Formats: sequence, C-alpha cells, structure tokens
Amino acid sequence: MKDYFVDLHVHIGRDSKGRPVKVSGARNLTLENIAREAARHKGLDVVGVVDCASRRVLDDIDRLLESGAMEEAPGGGLRYLGRTTIIPGAEVEAACRGDAREGAKGSAHYVAYFATLAQVREFARELARHTSNIDLSTQRTRLLPRHVAQLASDTGGLFVIAHAFTPHKSVYGTCAHRIADVFGDESRRLVAGVELGLSADTQMADRIEELASYTFLSNSDAHSLPRMGREYNVMRMESASFAEVSLALARIDGRRVAANYGLDPRLGKYHLSACEVCEARFSAAGAAPGCPECGSSRVVRGVADRIDEIADRPEPRHPAHRPPYRHQVPLAFVPGVGPVAIAALIRAFGSEMAVLHHTTSDQLAEAVGERLAARIVMAREGRLAIRSGGGGTYGRALLE
Repeated sequence: MKDYFVDLHVHIGRDSKGRPVKVSGARNLTLENIAREAARHKGLDVVGVVDCASRRVLDDIDRLLESGAMEEAPGGGLRYLGRTTIIPGAEVEAACRGDAREGAKGSAHYVAYFATLAQVREFARELARHTSNIDLSTQRTRLLPRHVAQLASDTGGLFVIAHAFTPHKSVYGTCAHRIADVFGDESRRLVAGVELGLSADTQMADRIEELASYTFLSNSDAHSLPRMGREYNVMRMESASFAEVSLALARIDGRRVAANYGLDPRLGKYHLSACEVCEARFSAAGAAPGCPECGSSRVVRGVADRIDEIADRPEPRHPAHRPPYRHQVPLAFVPGVGPVAIAALIRAFGSEMAVLHHTTSDQLAEAVGERLAARIVMAREGRLAIRSGGGGTYGRALLE
C-alpha cells in the first residue's frame, strides 16, 4: 500500500459550454480544468467533484470519455490522462423536519460519492423528482436527510456530512446538537464520514463524544482552481479508486486516512464569532448576547463558540483510530507568495504537494529566493502568527 493525496470536495463553476453549475464558482472551474489542475499543478491523486448530478456535468464527462482524456478506473472513478482519479459526487441540501428528533431543524449540506456514472445517473434521476433544478449545484431537495442518505446507499454510493460545523448549512451549525438527532439510530450505517470544514480541526471535533466512531475528512470545498487542495487527506490505500476510498473511510483491511492536512482553524472564515454591523471578531463564550463592541444582535456565531456550546467535554479525547491532524498554511496564504512565486515553485518541483512535503529550505531558496523560502518553511512549521477569521472573512497569516 502507499499514501495518496485526496481532496474530496471540489465544485464546478461552469460546464464546457459556459453554462453555470455552481453559481458562486469561478468561470474557469470546469471539469477538465479541475482534472488538469489536480494532475499537473496540485499533485492530488484523487479528487471528489461534487456537482456530477448535473446533466451539464455528465455531458462533459461523456465528452472526455469519448475523447480518451478520461477512462473508467478499475475499482471505480474516472482516471484523467492516467494520473488523477476523479470520484463523481453530488452535494445536496436537505432540511430537518417531520421525523427528526425534537429540536432538530434547519438545512444542511451533504455529499454522496459514486463509483460509476450509471450510479450517479440513477441517483440524479431520483433526486430530480424532489428537486427544482438538478442542473445547478447544491440545490435543496424535498427529501429528508436520512432519505438522501438511504438513496445514496441504495444506488451504491457513500454519504458524507459536509462542513459539519459552519454557521451556514451544516448539521451542527444550523440543524442539531447531534448527528443522531438528524439520522436517528441509523446514523452510523448511513454516514460514511464527517467533513470538518475549514474552521475546525480534530482537536475541536473530538470534544463531541458521538464523533469518536466516525472518520474525519479535511477537504478544500474549492470554488476556484487555486483553492483546490487547501485542505486534503493522506489516505493509505492499494490504488486511487472509489473502492479503496470506501475501504479507507471504513478503516478496513489496513486502508485508512493516515493524516488530515488542513488550515489552522483560525484561518477559516467562520472560526470566531463576528458582528455583521461593525465586523468585530470575538469569542462569545460566557459573554452577554450580541456584539461586545457595538451591541448589535446581528452576530454570526463562530465554529469555536458553537463547539464550546455543544461539546461533551472541555478537552478532546481522540479514539485510537484517529490520525494526526497537520495544520498547514497553503502557499497562497503565505505572506508575499503570489501567483508568480507559486508558478516558479511548480515549475521547479512539479506540484504544490511536492513543495509542501518534499522540499528543503535550500531547494526552495533556489527557486524563489531565501526570503520567500524562509516564509514557506515558517508556514510549514507553524511559526507564522495568525489573525483569526470570522463572519465570512478568512483569517490571515502574519509575519509578526
């Protein structure tokens, strides 16, 4: 077995004809550009593309298969130019109501992943009966979350909770105190993994007892090409395929998530609570309701405060299977490292993964000079100061 770099949450902005898929996604975020970026620049072995229920995206996949640029991979998935495996998936918004436990309400995002296009099409056909526009990303379905999860299972897919703690559209952020409040006694059977989101990490999530049995995922939720791989997983597997990813999530036959690589949560857009009026960022733990600066009640509750509110314990308790969570600052977040420097690094070392994992300080200095090399090393070693994000604004890495 070997280690593979895996990012399972990338959106499609437009199809090859320029038609929208994820409205908030970049116009050049097409399926082929995603596959090319992953293979040539990012160094990602497996990418989950989460808008494949759209007929527009399925048409693009068919075109790439016909051209020979893609082929169906042994074990499931789509191999691009013999290098990166695309796992087709579909992000869905579903609301808690009716059969959810008392207190569970609101909408959250979920992702279903599939081995084959036939499975994606079967899932999409049924989903379209309960969704207003299947061709756009992350549309709200009239199905309950557990029904979406069961549909994914019935069609051969894996069902994952997306960005579990964000204050907008997440299980813990807007729906419930517990996953079991939404999925009941079937939670563990239906849910293959929990994506933590950019504003949380293992230290924070393992304060919640029910999460001990779940595999955590750190994914980019990329809405543009540069954002791909800002969070990713190292999975120990036999090959880059859907079947092997499935085994890794279930921790079967030695397959597993060997490490999570993610932003320091303080860099996330929703780590701290923030005021929508004066834009102050703060920790609301033990404080009076409202903004401590201006008194406004228009406060977006941060992930750190939400976890403090719902946690079972003050400190994390990691299960034996939990892999290390490595904080990192993506190249684009390092002060002074812009597109020109990143391009020079990729020319020199082949991919961002190579820069982040396999280069020495001297090698970096040869490519971009000693000043930027020193900053990249500081970022890799966690020695940059960070101003925490909140209220929809990313945190910032600082030199001092």
